[in-house]
Amino acid sequence: MKKPLTYISLFSSAGVGCFGFKENGFECIATNELLDKRMQFQRYNNKCKYDSGYISGDITDKIVHQKLFDEINLWKDIYKISEPDVLIATPPCQGMSVANHKKNNELKRNSLVIESINITKEVRPKFFVFENVRGFLNTLCTDNDNVDKPIKDAITENLSSNYNLVFKIINFKDYGSNSSRTRTLVIGVRKDIFGITPLDIFPRKSNFKTLRELFVDLPVLNTMGEISENDIYHSYRSYSAHMLPWIELLNEGQSAFDNDNINRVPHKIVDGKMVLNVNKNGDKYARWFLDREGPCIHTRNDILASQNTVHPVENRVFSIRELMLMMSIPNHFKWSEMDTELLNSLSDEEKTIFLKKEELKIRHSIGEAVPTGVFSNIARNIKKCLSYEHLKSSQINSVINEFKLYQIENLISFIDNKFDQYGLENILQIAENANANRQDTAAYFTRKDIAYYVVKDLPLFEKRKRISILEPSVGIGNFIYLLFEFYSDKELVELDVVDVDENSIMIFKRILDKVQIPGNFKINFIVDDFLLHVFDKKYDLVVGNPPYYKLTNDKKLLESYKKNIFNTTTNNVFSFFIEKSLKISSCVAFIVPKSLINSPEFNLTRELLKESNIEKICDFGEKGFKGVKIETISFITNKSYKKKSNQIIIESLITDNCLVKSKDYIFDPSFPYWILYRDNFFDYVSSKLRFDVFKAFRDRQLTKKNTLNAGNYRVLKSRNIGNNEIVDLKDYDTYIDNIDDYSVSQYLNRNNIILIPNLTYYPRAAYLPKDTIVDGSVAVLEKKNNIRDIQKEDIEYFSSEEFTKFYRIARNYGTRSLNIDNNSVFFFGIQNNKRAN
Repeated sequence: MKKPLTYISLFSSAGVGCFGFKENGFECIATNELLDKRMQFQRYNNKCKYDSGYISGDITDKIVHQKLFDEINLWKDIYKISEPDVLIATPPCQGMSVANHKKNNELKRNSLVIESINITKEVRPKFFVFENVRGFLNTLCTDNDNVDKPIKDAITENLSSNYNLVFKIINFKDYGSNSSRTRTLVIGVRKDIFGITPLDIFPRKSNFKTLRELFVDLPVLNTMGEISENDIYHSYRSYSAHMLPWIELLNEGQSAFDNDNINRVPHKIVDGKMVLNVNKNGDKYARWFLDREGPCIHTRNDILASQNTVHPVENRVFSIRELMLMMSIPNHFKWSEMDTELLNSLSDEEKTIFLKKEELKIRHSIGEAVPTGVFSNIARNIKKCLSYEHLKSSQINSVINEFKLYQIENLISFIDNKFDQYGLENILQIAENANANRQDTAAYFTRKDIAYYVVKDLPLFEKRKRISILEPSVGIGNFIYLLFEFYSDKELVELDVVDVDENSIMIFKRILDKVQIPGNFKINFIVDDFLLHVFDKKYDLVVGNPPYYKLTNDKKLLESYKKNIFNTTTNNVFSFFIEKSLKISSCVAFIVPKSLINSPEFNLTRELLKESNIEKICDFGEKGFKGVKIETISFITNKSYKKKSNQIIIESLITDNCLVKSKDYIFDPSFPYWILYRDNFFDYVSSKLRFDVFKAFRDRQLTKKNTLNAGNYRVLKSRNIGNNEIVDLKDYDTYIDNIDDYSVSQYLNRNNIILIPNLTYYPRAAYLPKDTIVDGSVAVLEKKNNIRDIQKEDIEYFSSEEFTKFYRIARNYGTRSLNIDNNSVFFFGIQNNKRAN
């Protein structure tokens, strides 16, 4: 049985919005709505496969809540799904809406969004969509911790550990609706869904139809209360005849309050005297425009006194059918258990009776709804993303071999012929792996979902219509496709892309032909070495994934790079990219090796980043690049703020959380480098220890090839180091006769020399035995002059559960960036309460 695409819908009203998912082949597992009269509309449209899927009532009620999960479990049993694909929630927004002039204390009501959050956490859908009014994100709610906070903070704190999120305020007229409706969308993609980001499923922009285009086939309604002969829903509610003079002479865009004749201004007769109505909103009794999109549809769209309800030409409010067209509700959406054809065959009297009973419910439901076209837009994107298989490395290699893609002409031909079959993410993987120069240029494939961790927190440049961006090592453009979506609201984005590899630029251009460059982006291609290229302007943003390699053989090139680079303590190219980027831009966002956090060679680089107002660090660990044994992080700096924040976002794929911490706490100069995961436990252990006790040494010259099976001196390796003991291992020991050529000989037969395995997050220590030396897998620790002798208890503490936990935090949960150097040795402290013998 093929697993269906599924969704659940919370606070679903009449189901108008999520009908867009049904239209795209999604099965509704369960739908919840407080009012059964709204739920009835969903039944008319056969939204759920099983009747038990229609769940009326308060979702905070334990019985109603359990019904939702019973239905999910039913689908798990029958269809073997692991979870619903999509969760949609549109919680009540009365306390947030600017149209609500009767706000009281809506805090508890607004906290229904917390119910949506908690159900999302329980259900763990692949995707979720929250929709609400413009002011949604800044509105206070009561979170699970009983703290009142903005809804955006509550969503972030509860869901960002497991979901990539996007928050956007958009006008639905640009995304699948034909009426102006500014709303907030929050979209989440579960972090284990590789290759898909919230921007991939965010609704695509589309052109709205004007009312002239929408209404072209609709007959004119001239008679008060007239019902179209062939369409019962092309009708409108009658209004008092004395109101007709108020609107009959209005031009488009005018309100009845604009009438020059006072008798045509909305009024009442009180005790025989005219009393003019109060004009609270300029859009009451207002005639809309024929050559524009529809107005924002409100619940009281049945009366002239509501907002922008008057037809552009005819003297009436909009009909139900016109409202449906403006809200992109399909004609076949049913408002009755009777088919529309049957309703149209009723007598005029029967139609009038039906409308008298049902019209207000229908109109209110439309006013509360999400336009069907917007959710249909999202559903199409999800369906498309899920249709592309995430190719494994073996599959990619098979495709490369089959098409002989190492030849640039064949690769370009492959992109032309197979793009629609494989999709963007797979094409990017294939193209990157097919690059014969990738090892020379240290080019690694950056998955879109990994790049999104960087892009999602880039500055929005909210008051800027035009921005300039530089990608200094663009490759085949892994970041660029996300930037297209992220900055889609800008009038102009000038994007300079640089790469030293001409073939990569050629491939990138061909892929761009397939995805189409947005109209607001202007791209300038530069084939050159970023570090040597002269830039004649400053950029708003530099973003990308610079190459990771050390210049060890090309001293001439290294000297060329260092002419304009301050950092002379490293020869790693990515550090040069950071420094040059900081010179030409206020904001820099890169994915780089995790060694940046702690290695002594990047001490100066870290200082530059601190001075540049680093705002976020994301720790990918080894999850950043599949098949590449390297740990990575990303960072974002922003020098453009006049007043720098002392807060920094620390997001981690290792611990699955996202926290906001004080920079003073993370960048504490008391420690030799940044401690991203610092917490109370770390501080507790730190208070017990005296740090900066040892100097560290490693002899990288002495390797296995220099040793013998027997000799004068035993050579210890990392596995020989136990807890305050040397471990003897069968067929493991090696020896050496002459140690004079090795620097490690300086420690031979010296007292109080400590040995620690170099690359481990399970620390342990032992004394250096007599007539023994070590190879490069073991760090030699020598206490500093002012430090007491190292005792047995000190050594044993290094392998304790407490110190092991502390050490993992001190090493930022590293798995490969674990060399013991003169920075990291700092943390092998001795306990303050121990005295020398």
